[in-house]
Amino acid sequence: MDEELRSLTERLRRESGDPPEFGALAATEDRDRLAHVLTAPGQPLWARELAAFRLGLAGDRRAFESLVLLLNHRDPQRCASAAYALARLGDPRTARAAAALATNELRVAYALHPVRLLTALRAPESVPALISTLTRRLRPHDPYRRVGLACVEGLGALGDPRARPVLEAALAHPAFAEAAVRALARLPHRGR
Repeated sequence: MDEELRSLTERLRRESGDPPEFGALAATEDRDRLAHVLTAPGQPLWARELAAFRLGLAGDRRAFESLVLLLNHRDPQRCASAAYALARLGDPRTARAAAALATNELRVAYALHPVRLLTALRAPESVPALISTLTRRLRPHDPYRRVGLACVEGLGALGDPRARPVLEAALAHPAFAEAAVRALARLPHRGR
């Protein structure tokens, strides 16, 4: 069993109180049954999360909308699980959705996992979204340092020279300076 699936299953087992429905949902291999949980009225959050995660790992695109909603959830564990499943889903809409979540200033408190997902996806949307999000984190007294740091690290990992100006600007911010030095070192040298 996938370690992330095992961890999610144990967390949701505790959250749900381990009713018989949980065991049945965790054990089923019927993708249609899992997909039904995502659309049926009155389903608890734990059931929707378990069904979406399992469908995502299976590459079933019916999980996409539910996983995107979970990626933007206030609970960091749900965000992390959704990002993991979305990275494996293979849906071409994923990068665009993650970029929209990462750059939404009204939801920036929940942008950490969309930023990390963009880095993992290495999609055309990744670098522009990370540059935009990091630029906003360079404002004085911005409270979202973890999001900014994830952008700096992501831009370094992606190694795109378009990130050079924002990473150079990040050098002036104590919270980002060390990571910005490392990220800049990963970019291709100018003139190449």
